[in-house]
Amino acid sequence: MDFDDSPAEAEFRTVARRWLDANAPKEFEAALRQAGFGELNLNGIDVLTASKRWQRCKADAGWACPHWPREYGGRGLTPIQQVIWQQEEGVYGRLATPFIVGHGMCGPTLMKHAPEDDRRRYLPPLASGEEIWCQLFSEPGAGSDLAGISTRASADGDGWLVNGQKVWTSFAHLSDFGLLLARTDPSVPKHRGLTMFYVDMHSPGVEVRPIKQANGQSGFNEVFFSDVRIPGRQRLGGVGEGWHVALTTLMNERLAIGSGMTTGFEAMFNWCCSLARSGAPIFDDRAVRTRLATWAARSSGLKYTASRAITALSRGATPGPENSIGKLVAGSTMQEIAEFALGLAGPIGVVSDPQDALDNGRFQAMLLRAPATRLEGGTDEILRNIIGERVLGLPPDIRPDKDIPFNRIPSRGTAAGT
Repeated sequence: MDFDDSPAEAEFRTVARRWLDANAPKEFEAALRQAGFGELNLNGIDVLTASKRWQRCKADAGWACPHWPREYGGRGLTPIQQVIWQQEEGVYGRLATPFIVGHGMCGPTLMKHAPEDDRRRYLPPLASGEEIWCQLFSEPGAGSDLAGISTRASADGDGWLVNGQKVWTSFAHLSDFGLLLARTDPSVPKHRGLTMFYVDMHSPGVEVRPIKQANGQSGFNEVFFSDVRIPGRQRLGGVGEGWHVALTTLMNERLAIGSGMTTGFEAMFNWCCSLARSGAPIFDDRAVRTRLATWAARSSGLKYTASRAITALSRGATPGPENSIGKLVAGSTMQEIAEFALGLAGPIGVVSDPQDALDNGRFQAMLLRAPATRLEGGTDEILRNIIGERVLGLPPDIRPDKDIPFNRIPSRGTAAGT
């Protein structure tokens, strides 16, 4: 594989770079570089306002979701051109964090399963950041076992009434719409009784409660549905075909999360370059060199694994289960690096205030964010199962409830059929 730009790609890179040089919000560059996994501080400017302003600026020039078709708010770029754009946008891409679920997961699902009128209505404002989307999948009793959800959608005239609860919903507190996976038939096996909808998050009966995280932020939410009415036209795919539609979302989710997830290795290496112990450079310590070499190899492996996915996309392929590798490796590596950095720091490693902590609290923020990173978009265990079964062809886990009607699956404190 040739990783150098072709003449056409080099020309495109120049076009992208010139536009960014002329339009990027350079006043935020220093804050964006330092942000890492900490809370973004733009010197008193509201982050969502700044994010929407930058996204709107990109949209006006066709750079919002440049790999999307023009009629849906994109630029019609190839996957390789999209990668070049992301490379050139660099740290400014962090301003798009509130839109990552919509751009990387909801948008591709709408593009594949929504009718044309809905694509033209919802995709352009989704691309431009005018409307924010979330993904309403996980529940208190169904996270890793997504097909075990119990949120119920009952037929009601020409629409549906939804009751239930979702949890760990990223950006629900900012969202205008959400993809909703609900159970429409509990009398069939769990994978066959699901239907996918999209819901207006401002509908009567929708309640969003932010969850306070260990790092002090509240990007995740609980969402409650109490007799929320959804028009019948807001169904994606057929009744009972929700699992098939959800797989589109999940495959794109793992590509979006895994390909864009940082391990923190670059920050760790740069910090070590300025670090000394007993008057000698920290690189003189063989144990430090060994750990850095291990993480450098992993980071390189992630880069080239992502390149394989990009090559497949450029040939028209759909994101596959192999994209689970990126998130699995990057998430655990990020946690390892944060723990090692704080160990090297000694007592000051317990200080989390960015004003006093090492490297402005970057590694403390990484460590506090790492558990969520290893859970969201599929836990480590689920991703290993996916890789083992669907990439390596290993025997699947035993799933005794796979063919049992959902309403006959025993739950805690109940017997089957009760």
